[in-house]
Amino acid sequence: MLSLADNLPVPSLRRFQGREEIFDACRKKWVALTPEEWVRQQVLAQLIHVLLVPTSWIAVEKEIEVNKLRKRFDVLVHDEQSLPFCMIECKAPEVPLTTSVLDQLLRYHLQVPVPYLMISNGSQTMGWRKSDGELVELADWPLIRK
Repeated sequence: MLSLADNLPVPSLRRFQGREEIFDACRKKWVALTPEEWVRQQVLAQLIHVLLVPTSWIAVEKEIEVNKLRKRFDVLVHDEQSLPFCMIECKAPEVPLTTSVLDQLLRYHLQVPVPYLMISNGSQTMGWRKSDGELVELADWPLIRK
């Protein structure tokens, strides 16, 4: 099981037109603060402030087509050559990380193949490296080549 760093910076929050919002540094905009968004922003903070991944290498909530349906992945990290490197699916804290969450990520992976896959609900984070068609569980966050 992987973990998010304990010393992540405090996110920028605001109340706007009656709803709470959090600033997304990758999308460069304020977004509604939902439980899933809180987890997504904690994962992004880990990538940006702990692993030092440039925000320009991170795509957030982009649309892809999966089995002729429009879907959105949560986080896709690219490497220094702009190749997809790691896809991360975020869930609200109360959502357990079951095989159905991994299955969802694997369906997205069919459209956007990456060597690393991760799922997180904030309190639990799990990751795998794709190796010879199999998933090998990670002991730590993958190092993004810089």
